[in-house]
Amino acid sequence: MPLTLDDIRTYCRSKPGHITEGTPFGDDVLVFKVKGKIFLLANLVRIPFQINLKAEPEQAVEWRERYEGVTPGYHMNKRHWNTVVLDGSVPAAEIYRMIDHSHELVAPAGRGRPQRRGRTTGPRTMARTRSSRSSGRKR
Repeated sequence: MPLTLDDIRTYCRSKPGHITEGTPFGDDVLVFKVKGKIFLLANLVRIPFQINLKAEPEQAVEWRERYEGVTPGYHMNKRHWNTVVLDGSVPAAEIYRMIDHSHELVAPAGRGRPQRRGRTTGPRTMARTRSSRSSGRKR
């Protein structure tokens, strides 16, 4: 039996990290993000139901060769994205594995990118400002 949108939504929401979903490209595409980056897009109009998933280039090709229902990503970078047709031709367990792979590429476990330092009003900034003022230098 093919996976449904509810199956995909439930599974995506169960992934670690701050998962968001929305329709930034219009009502016909549901987008799942982690840490603000897309890891799954679901076409809500096409029948059978289809999703786009990110993949390492070699893995993307391997899945395309193994399953007829996996093709280069529709409207995406074909090297890094696959479209998966949820018509039952790809086993559910393999689709969940593809979702895991996409999620891990976007939000690697335990290896988040360092956050960019912005201006703060913390002790370092205040100390730097105080010392600049006391020496008569302008910032």
